[in-house]
Amino acid sequence: MIVQLAIDEALINEARALGHFETQEDAVTIALHEFINSRKQREITHLFGTLDPDPDYNYKQGRKA
Repeated sequence: MIVQLAIDEALINEARALGHFETQEDAVTIALHEFINSRKQREITHLFGTLDPDPDYNYKQGRKA
């Protein structure tokens, strides 16, 4: 999909330099992926402490070789 966006040139150039991206499109695509993943991880942290653990679950059993 082709979309025209007005992005601060200094911002996109810094992102390209830091990420070693060849194109602006690569920089924007990766930035969007990282943003989405970050938000999903943040949403998951809200679940900590809200789920009741299974008292019969043996976490050590899966570690045996």
